[in-house]
Amino acid sequence: MDNSFLHGKKLLLVDDEPELLKMVTAILTDGGFRHLVTAKSVEEGISAAEREKPDLAILDVMLPDGDGFSLMKGIRRQSDIPVIFLTARDEAVDKLTGLGLGADDYIAKPFLPQELLLRVYAVLRRCCQEDAPLLRLAGCTVDFSRAKVDKSGEILSLTAMEYKLLETLSRNEGRIVTVDALCEALWGDNPFGYENSLNAHIRRIREKIEPNPSKPVSLLTVKGLGYRLLTEK
Repeated sequence: MDNSFLHGKKLLLVDDEPELLKMVTAILTDGGFRHLVTAKSVEEGISAAEREKPDLAILDVMLPDGDGFSLMKGIRRQSDIPVIFLTARDEAVDKLTGLGLGADDYIAKPFLPQELLLRVYAVLRRCCQEDAPLLRLAGCTVDFSRAKVDKSGEILSLTAMEYKLLETLSRNEGRIVTVDALCEALWGDNPFGYENSLNAHIRRIREKIEPNPSKPVSLLTVKGLGYRLLTEK
């Protein structure tokens, strides 16, 4: 697959280990990415995100002045860019914490260079699709080509996970998509344990697309089964 249109995207890398930061920078540079911004702490990361306005952030969990989770919250107060966690702590609680906050992927060290590149490409493709159609809903219009929601003139950004979730539901417009099927679409072949994260993403999507998120008319829950999306003709 041609990833050349993604190489112009700006990536923010935050890690306090100089050698790892150097290695990740080299992998991404060799992979064709031309705009890389680095930081070594939560404070530097938030400042860089505000100043540089990156398209994706790769964050370490353990940082000298906090953790990647608090950094992600700080970044997400500015924008809804996709976030990948990169850490040596391959514990389930860390993974689910990150995903529950709305992270788009989670890579444990050590990793293969090609694995990092493939995951970065996959996350960027979810939110940077070209020539994607408009999705018309009761309270808004979703532009998949820009990963944006136009809600009565208010423009809201979709995270990569929100994009993938809406795209999956839109391909099955009007039909029930089970919880397991949605988890598999977002997190791979083993969806076990991701239901709470899915619920969190559904809640955030409704806040963006529904006229009244507490009484959804487009993204509906089918109790005991899953969800279905109703579009405007």
